Amino acid sequence: MAGKEKSVRDFTIPETITVGDLANRMAERTADVIKELMKLGVMASATQSIDADTAELVVTEMGHRYNRVSEADVEDILIETEDDNPEDFTARAPVVTIMGHVDHGKTSLLDALRSTDVAGGESGGITQHIGAYSVTRPNGVITFLDTPGHEAFTSMRERGANVTDIVVIVVAADDGIMPQTIEAINHATSASVPIIVAINKIDTAAADAHRIQTQLLEHGVQTEHFGGDVLCVEVSAKKHLHLDKLEDAILLQADMLELQANPKATPSGTIVESQLERGRGAVATVLMQRGTIKIGQIFVAGQQWGKVRAIINDRGENMKAAGPSMPVEILGWNATPESGDDFRVVASEATAREITEYRTRKALNDRNTVSAKGSVDDIFAQIKQGQIKELPLILKADAHGSVEAIKGALAKFDNDEVKVRIVHSGTGGITESDVSLAASVNGLIFGFNVRANIKAREKADHNQQDIRYYSIIYDLIDDVKGLLSGMLAPEVSEDLIGYATIRQVFKVSKLGNIAGCYVTDGMVKRGAPVRILRDDVIIYEGALKQLKREKDDVQEVKNTYECGMMFENYDDIKEGDVIECFERIETKRQL
Repeated sequence: MAGKEKSVRDFTIPETITVGDLANRMAERTADVIKELMKLGVMASATQSIDADTAELVVTEMGHRYNRVSEADVEDILIETEDDNPEDFTARAPVVTIMGHVDHGKTSLLDALRSTDVAGGESGGITQHIGAYSVTRPNGVITFLDTPGHEAFTSMRERGANVTDIVVIVVAADDGIMPQTIEAINHATSASVPIIVAINKIDTAAADAHRIQTQLLEHGVQTEHFGGDVLCVEVSAKKHLHLDKLEDAILLQADMLELQANPKATPSGTIVESQLERGRGAVATVLMQRGTIKIGQIFVAGQQWGKVRAIINDRGENMKAAGPSMPVEILGWNATPESGDDFRVVASEATAREITEYRTRKALNDRNTVSAKGSVDDIFAQIKQGQIKELPLILKADAHGSVEAIKGALAKFDNDEVKVRIVHSGTGGITESDVSLAASVNGLIFGFNVRANIKAREKADHNQQDIRYYSIIYDLIDDVKGLLSGMLAPEVSEDLIGYATIRQVFKVSKLGNIAGCYVTDGMVKRGAPVRILRDDVIIYEGALKQLKREKDDVQEVKNTYECGMMFENYDDIKEGDVIECFERIETKRQL
């Protein structure tokens, strides 16, 4: 009797696989696979894992065919594009973020808009606790993101989550364009998101909407009143004036964008926020973007996964399903995800575990090999390789005149190949928001006679984001010129070695003022150049005339110690001033 002919199998081999699993994929006896391994000098049981190279040799010896897959291939299911049927697409609600300066009425406007919800009633009886909500109007639905301003907006974009369709910039009619207004405009512009201007507080005596629109022209926002394409609505959140006009403007802008989504696709969205709640565990607000999420489905988001146990809308009502542009609270997580993480439904729990375990390992490796994405060296390398054609800059200076002078000088460098793009500029110290914006656009931060506050410095250090300080405009211009011409070779660099705070000022006759200081970071050295900062703005740069510890002259004073300082030809010091001590280092760079 002739033996049964052996069938040849085609299958995939991952980076690691157990002996038993390999045998199952080949439809061979586990004992036979173990024998083949023993011939290769590998002693392994059925439950032990072997690497892909060893598995290849066994498969070849046993007469089967294979394909190798990398560990990263587990995510392929998340990036596969579905063949959407054009007939399945339906119009979706626009997602709107409201931004603007503090005290210009953002929160009041959000509350007023919520009260216009047809489904929730005129009294505004909505249980809003999920960071996003929908307002239903007779002519459409609008989804609002209740985010804490431009910082959250930027941090989500930094993770690649472009969830906002329209940005509403709120400006007080009795105040005008303020620093945070400019910042909000720059954040929205850098994200290429359409802007609608809401001029609030028109019911006040000092309101002047025409002046606001004129000021907006200075920042590149041209409203329809001045022949532009930016919609502008005058409202009063306090007296509920013209809220319907603002909502109509939002829906009109949405119609122009032709927003559509496929409710039949694999459900996916973005995490808006998440928290741990007593009695409910990990809870996350998800803004759905495609498909329809249903109870019982398995999902992944970032390094976390779960099974949908409950879907709750912004009114606190339990739902069985949620479609595109709907903000809902989802219960059933194994842990809290990060804001901005992509949310996606997968086929099985095994797939979810495999994807999240891979992402956790990858995140650990990434933390151990952080890349300096915002460093001058990295930007320079990208220009050399032709990867970028423009140099994104965040520019902060001590005075508006300095900002304008620097912007005018840098504009002269623009050419057909490379140009400077000022993403954001302003006066005052460098903030966390500036660092976030620089990270999101992969740009550099230049400070002219200003410094970063401590939180901004910590965030920049964590992100390995370069902050370049200048006190001479020609040095700044020369560095940019060097970057753009491919000849970056700064001859002098600065090494910040310490900070100290003035706690008391002692007036001594014939000597002048002596600063009683406490070293807060690093050390201060005698003979090293210093700067005095007041509210993050440089008021003095020069030499350290004397450095004393108790009554003795000393060469240096380290962190957590007190000391006395006198400065060369400068006496106007106050309690709370910060002393920045640095060293100038001569360097020659070979490119």
